[in-house]
Amino acid sequence: MAFDIDMIKGVYASMGERVDKARELVGKPLTLAEKILYSHLWDGMPTKKFTRGKDYVDFAPDRIACQDATAQMALLQFMQAGKDKVAVPTTVHCDHLIQAKQGAAADLKHANETSSEVFDFLGSVSNKYGIGFWKPGAGIIHQVVLENYAFPGGMMIGTDSHTVNAGGLGMVAIGVGGADAVDVMAGMAWELKFPKLIGVKLTGKLSGWTAPKDVILKVAEILTVKGGTGAIVEYFGPGATAMSCTGKGTICNMGAEIGATTSTFGYDESMERYLRATDREDVADAANKVKEHLTADPEVYANPEQYFDQVIEINLSELKPLLNGPFTPDLATEVGSMTEKAEANGWPLAVEWGLIGSCTNSSYEDLSRASSIAQQALDKKLKTKAEFGINPGSEQVRYTTERDGILEIFEKLDAKIFTNACGPCIGQWARYEDPKNAPKNSIVHSFNRNFAKRADGNPNTHAFVASPEMTAAIAIAGRLDFNPLTDTLINEDGEEVMLDEPTGWELPPKGFEVKDNGYIDPVEDGSGVDVIVAPDSERLQLLEPFEPITPESLQGMKLLIKAFGKCTTDHISMAGPWLRFRGHLDNIANNTLIGAVNAFNKKTNLVKNQLTGEYGGVPDTQREYKKAGIKTIVVGDHNYGEGSSREHAAMQPRHLGVAAVLVKSFARIHETNLKKQGMLALTFANENDYDLIQEDDTFNFLDIDQFAPDKPLTIELVHADGSKDTIIANHSYNDAQIAWFKEGSALNLIKKENA
Repeated sequence: MAFDIDMIKGVYASMGERVDKARELVGKPLTLAEKILYSHLWDGMPTKKFTRGKDYVDFAPDRIACQDATAQMALLQFMQAGKDKVAVPTTVHCDHLIQAKQGAAADLKHANETSSEVFDFLGSVSNKYGIGFWKPGAGIIHQVVLENYAFPGGMMIGTDSHTVNAGGLGMVAIGVGGADAVDVMAGMAWELKFPKLIGVKLTGKLSGWTAPKDVILKVAEILTVKGGTGAIVEYFGPGATAMSCTGKGTICNMGAEIGATTSTFGYDESMERYLRATDREDVADAANKVKEHLTADPEVYANPEQYFDQVIEINLSELKPLLNGPFTPDLATEVGSMTEKAEANGWPLAVEWGLIGSCTNSSYEDLSRASSIAQQALDKKLKTKAEFGINPGSEQVRYTTERDGILEIFEKLDAKIFTNACGPCIGQWARYEDPKNAPKNSIVHSFNRNFAKRADGNPNTHAFVASPEMTAAIAIAGRLDFNPLTDTLINEDGEEVMLDEPTGWELPPKGFEVKDNGYIDPVEDGSGVDVIVAPDSERLQLLEPFEPITPESLQGMKLLIKAFGKCTTDHISMAGPWLRFRGHLDNIANNTLIGAVNAFNKKTNLVKNQLTGEYGGVPDTQREYKKAGIKTIVVGDHNYGEGSSREHAAMQPRHLGVAAVLVKSFARIHETNLKKQGMLALTFANENDYDLIQEDDTFNFLDIDQFAPDKPLTIELVHADGSKDTIIANHSYNDAQIAWFKEGSALNLIKKENA
């Protein structure tokens, strides 16, 4: 039986009436995304038509999911909200703080020893406030959510950008910062600008070496890392319905890499099969009663150009396997076409590791198909040239694949079976003793992101993204330019052999099985549960409310850094070894913007201190400004804050005294996170004004006292020689968000309203 079945039935009970009303208001047939959005309005029954990409709308999500790295700060904030219990079903999943090194047993033991303080905090605070707790080793948050909580037609938010994975089960699931989650935990509305809609029509059928992963790799090539910003991507067509539920999840998961608000698929038989296989017959039965509301109206898919803002069509029968990378997830190369491109760019053709798993590709189907390639290496007497690493998605998947002999196949190739956790995908991989000085190399993985230093901390690691089965094939061959469709390999007997097409199972033939799934239910009454945070802890720190940024403090501001090129949340607040400080704001602030490239010297973590004229690290320099009572500004390029939902990338600069971030364009989640923390998130009205910013500039906000929706702000730049430039900065603040700014943060406003 499913978790929260009464809540799910309640959603379905009101859905038909709300969808009918929305269709009447919009005046035309509805997409699936529109049906879910309009049936989850905070005010209940729809009363007006919303304009895509313009109207801010209050929603009522059905549930929340948090992973351990971001849950710390989210729950530290919730503790300030004055509530006894979370208002909607919420879960915490311990998957980020487990480093991959020796293998599952040793790595999990080490994590429980080194991060016991954090796990104990998360377990106790979950118990106190009615939150379901998934202990370390239980699995990767998004796979666990897909197996246990996701349901067609639902809306959820999660404190991880890959929350969107649940779109594989027909949800609108959206990654947010912790402050957004706190709003919903506290029983308040969640605000989102009504998304634009991108339709992706899938025709034909996947076969051979082409996998669901190749669909999203192709979409990433088409739309780029920012092409989905502000939009929901809805997949449909015969190619979509022919695909497995977990395959759909893979596609939705990596939609975060195109900046999409989320991605989703309409309810179909593959979703029903998955629900029943994961012991949720009650959800499948309930969904079947309202299934006409759990997909778009027929007219939409028949004539998609009339209903979506953009339509992409991909013929799966013609789609070739892809390798995306390095250093960006949208740089696509067809398998077999890599040689010339790699040689021209200096990408190492030798592959040292093949990594399979992560929240993107760690299902039973993924592991079974990859193992079919691994089995061929054994059968055809091939020596694998690269090392293998495997991260099962959940304890249920791990236990079942072990029972069915799938993991044993990898183990016979000396693969390391890591913990059911994120591991290398988020930089939790102890690959090198000294990653900064590690050699230039290439790896292939089935993860979602491949930014520099992302997996192992080595800036010289060239990471390429592929399907699990293609990752296995390339790892066996040991070459980036290997094409299993055409190329032969020499086995131990000196014979030329070819790899056959992968095979696998959509679902385990003998059903899923698990002894201990790792879930701990909270007590009914948590009033007697104590949450202990040691005053001298290096890992956890109780929060103090931010002071409002005053108009006076926005005069005479200094430039902290002008970031050059790509500046992701990894650049602003690195993961890897820094994850241990995710619950201690002051300690983790010591990594603030240390990965950002300074536009004036093209170096990282080296900026000019205008108070001394000397150069130093970004956090150290910022602390000097804070000590002197001087607010600062960060200037950036396009898609600033791309990547993870981590709100630390907003909270850390705020904590250190940064008051404004001025960029060419923002990634959606990061812009919201900045607003939630009471900062100014601004964009250049004229992108060329980025070039006017000089290293010694002072900034004056001339009309901040007139801060209002749809009214740009005027900023005076005072250069070192006394000359001045005036630039215009746009913003997307509405009245409620301006209230956050004036109160110092959204959380401050919640506390004030609950006082």
